[in-house]
Amino acid sequence: MMKKASLILLLLAGFAACKTKKNIPDVSGIPVTVKLERFDQGFFETDSIRPEEGLAHLQQQFPGFYPDFMEGLLGVNGSPIDTNTIRATQMLLTRYRSLYSTVQPLYKNTADLEKNIAQGFRFVKFYFPEYKLPGLITFISTLDAPGIALTNKYIAIGLQQYAGKDFPGYQDEGVKQLYPAYISRRFEPAFIPANCIKAIITDMFPDNSGILPLAGQMIEKGKQWWLLDQLMPETADSLKTGYTTDQLKWCNANEGLIWSYILKNENLQSVDPATIQTYIGEGPFTQGFSQESSPGNIGQWIGWRIVQKYADKHPELKPADIMKTDPKKILEESTYKPK
Repeated sequence: MMKKASLILLLLAGFAACKTKKNIPDVSGIPVTVKLERFDQGFFETDSIRPEEGLAHLQQQFPGFYPDFMEGLLGVNGSPIDTNTIRATQMLLTRYRSLYSTVQPLYKNTADLEKNIAQGFRFVKFYFPEYKLPGLITFISTLDAPGIALTNKYIAIGLQQYAGKDFPGYQDEGVKQLYPAYISRRFEPAFIPANCIKAIITDMFPDNSGILPLAGQMIEKGKQWWLLDQLMPETADSLKTGYTTDQLKWCNANEGLIWSYILKNENLQSVDPATIQTYIGEGPFTQGFSQESSPGNIGQWIGWRIVQKYADKHPELKPADIMKTDPKKILEESTYKPK
């Protein structure tokens, strides 16, 4: 009886994961070193009244990130004695002290976070052995700053976007204009590993799909999720796509209807920005589908499924080959016809 129950649970888990995970390479023997450096802690230990000494110390302690933070995020030259640098530092220390205090308990122990990112790094080295893995560092900046930024030496993790979906600052009306609830619900620590690997994918295969028609953009963006799936095969699809579990279930149950609707109502070769935005773009749902159940950005999910179908038909191809394959060829040879 126990064996039967276990089998049922496994079957259900497989369904919820959107697809069967199989032939996952053993990467346990690939050595990677992951140590999360805490620039945010060093920065917020700086004296807000006289920050010159603290800034000079930060400059010495984090020489590979300090210039990127100061110039790229705060828009100042970073000199500890520069008036604009001091003013920008004082502003950030004053306005974001409460956010810093909020996130510290969440990241008091980063062992699991480092472990999950390290596993993704192993798959990167397995498939792309020549790729130079970056370091990891955390920072806190203004709320409109990126949650993940790839610099010359680091994947920089902006903890201002990972304070937990219930952080009061995200409920501010001005912030909600920037990050509606369907976006800020992803501001959880659990999303960090997948977002870090996404940054690496973008670095290896920049998304230049903006000039393509609807079908091309769907497939090019679907490639990104497909490769993410190869690099994080044991990570929940909800963390990789940003969809809720219910939205993923709805997509799986209605895959044929979704594709039929797009074919019936849209020209796959359309370059109309409004049409493309409908299917590839953030939103609480996709226009034309259930407002309660459908996710936004449903075009990327369909593109992902098309790329999966193509990859299944061509097991001889390496991930790099598939990422470089023309989207028109993928669409034609996948013979994608979901039921």
